[in-house]
Amino acid sequence: MPWITEHAPATADVDSCVTCGLCLPVCPTYRLTGDEAASPRGRLMAVTAVEIGIVGVDDRFDEVTSYCLQCRACETACPSMVPYGNIIEGARAEVVAQKPESVPRLRAFAVGRVLRWPSVLRIATVMMALLQRIGVLRRIPVVGRQAAGFRRLPLVPTTIRGSSTGPRDGPEVNLFTGCVADPWFADLHRAAAGVLSAAGHRVTTPAGQSCCGALAAHSGLAGEADAMAAHNAEALGGSAPIVVAVAGCGAHLKGYGRYGHDDIAARAADVTELVAAAIDEGRLPVVPRSGGRVAVMDPCHLEHGQRITEPPRRVIEAAGLEVVDADPGGLCCGAAGIYQLDHPITSATLGARKAEAVRSTGVTTVAAANIGCEMQLRRFLGRGHDIRHPVEIYWDALQESGAV
Repeated sequence: MPWITEHAPATADVDSCVTCGLCLPVCPTYRLTGDEAASPRGRLMAVTAVEIGIVGVDDRFDEVTSYCLQCRACETACPSMVPYGNIIEGARAEVVAQKPESVPRLRAFAVGRVLRWPSVLRIATVMMALLQRIGVLRRIPVVGRQAAGFRRLPLVPTTIRGSSTGPRDGPEVNLFTGCVADPWFADLHRAAAGVLSAAGHRVTTPAGQSCCGALAAHSGLAGEADAMAAHNAEALGGSAPIVVAVAGCGAHLKGYGRYGHDDIAARAADVTELVAAAIDEGRLPVVPRSGGRVAVMDPCHLEHGQRITEPPRRVIEAAGLEVVDADPGGLCCGAAGIYQLDHPITSATLGARKAEAVRSTGVTTVAAANIGCEMQLRRFLGRGHDIRHPVEIYWDALQESGAV
């Protein structure tokens, strides 16, 4: 029996691929290598080979599936609507189940366990902030490669979990704050809460929520991803929309149906969707044109995972700024969660390409609606660029104009 877990790729999903090859031009790893095995079509062929018993879940299968960035650009290009993201997560789950050594124990513990413990994350944030202040963080093995992408980490991490803001009689929304985004990107969540409150929403931030589980699922830690989904489904109970400011988390929450939590999947929305709608409905103001320009980068898990591209642009325009497409039709930036740890050269190559595309616009303010993409851009663009979430840019514009 080739598969041994309930998370294995579904035969019907795999068979829906007609091997047309339209995914090849949009696949970052195929574009870099020209290797069929590094393409979505090639990986699906490898899955089929395991399924019918031609090969087993061996080192080569591990190599083929782990090289995928899981950017899901192939899903946007696919005329057969193959659910590639679900398939590759299932394949990775089988690799981990049959070859546990494929994921280092420390990483499995960090991704599968530590990200569920807010108190541990806050302690780790303080330690990293101290090391950042004295210039040591960049010299730590593994972490050093990503350190240049960090915002200035807080010495006293704060959280808005367990809080509520906005008019008491306004329609309620739940703000999802996730794991590392909570202590590392608190300004983003404060901006999101501020804008949504200004739009008339009662913004609540459930205290019991934790990591969405995307990193665990992408790593093949299916049991841990299941547990995180169940935990968040309980914490985010009720009927209020669940607003997510991190595109990667939002795409994963919208896929909670595969964990049996269709209600969460149906209620999840990216923050730019709600903010753009409020602007169009007149519940939020449009700031007068300032003459400023913003280069907008489309995160993969927003453009492909959620099929959202216009709302972030609408939010930037409402901030009184001109939108400049940073890299229309471009490849993944290479961040891809913890992908950069396993494939640093590929990640860096894609990061440098994306940075050059942004740099070529001549615009130094950049909007990226995913924290991983923001960190990757900051790492490769350097200090000459201001990189923030579209909602942060809009919130600043509202405050500066006196509209709130």
